Amino acid sequence: MLEIFALIVLMVLVAAAIWVIVMVGNIPGNIARSEAHPQADAINTLAWVGLFTLGVAWFVALVWAKFKPLLPPATLEARVAELESKVAELEVGS
Repeated sequence: MLEIFALIVLMVLVAAAIWVIVMVGNIPGNIARSEAHPQADAINTLAWVGLFTLGVAWFVALVWAKFKPLLPPATLEARVAELESKVAELEVGS
């Protein structure tokens, strides 16, 4: 009877450990998706690879998920749009 109880306790502990690993593995990916990070899929993949490589890459994925990618300034986008319209006018005028 004691062996059956020990086996049940062991199975519960293994199931809990697997659940914890899955929850921890999803943390960087969930953070990246909640912040609409453009590389959310890559961050999620790196987090899972990091769990299987003793956790070093998991921490990199966590930092990457919180890091905001640099976006071009709005003035640069406006200037590019202006230049594209000028090129379109020149092409039509030719």
